[in-house]
Amino acid sequence: MADDQEHEGASVKEQLIEACRRNNVDLLNEIISNCKNDDEISDLLNNTTTVMGNHLYHEAALQGNYEVIDTLLDAPNFECDPLSRLEGDTPLHSAIRWINSEPPAQRDFGNALVAMMLEAGSSTRVRNKARLTPYQLVDPSNAALRDLIQKHEYAELNAGDFVSAEDVAGVKGSGGNGGNNAFADIQREEEQEEEEDDDAEFSGSDEEERAEWERRRKMKGR
Repeated sequence: MADDQEHEGASVKEQLIEACRRNNVDLLNEIISNCKNDDEISDLLNNTTTVMGNHLYHEAALQGNYEVIDTLLDAPNFECDPLSRLEGDTPLHSAIRWINSEPPAQRDFGNALVAMMLEAGSSTRVRNKARLTPYQLVDPSNAALRDLIQKHEYAELNAGDFVSAEDVAGVKGSGGNGGNNAFADIQREEEQEEEEDDDAEFSGSDEEERAEWERRRKMKGR
């Protein structure tokens, strides 16, 4: 499929952007079906961007378009963490910005969207240009979303932590504190991230968040 191929006056890339913005799964699937092979699909879906530098995934996430996102994530070799040009956001950042802008009644739907994105491979550790992780963008009143992200991070941290009896015996036999040192390293990393979280500011109600930030800093100083 040629990049400049047109349909009803719009190029393929323009149609893709519109499909992702409007949750038009039928149009998205039509465009995908016209690609010659998986490589062409991957190139088109991963490299199409808006004039503002957003990828298709960003455009869908900024609108909370669950169905289109589900379709994108099924595409071969789809990139889960492209960065937007202006803010350096991942699509997970974008989805959380959308949830923050919606009324509380939308939170269950929004949290289900984030859960799907995490399951597909979106990273919670990427910081945007403001040095904020997706977790740090979450409205503090959305406890369910914060809990969802924290549980995912905990599961990721502990993935593959099971060791064989031989490994344990090797550590004991060496007389060293390999296991303890590894645990200490993880603890230090978590404490450092907590300090960075304290220093970061939620991009929402600034006055309330700054008051909470000051309160936390005072509590830590005691």
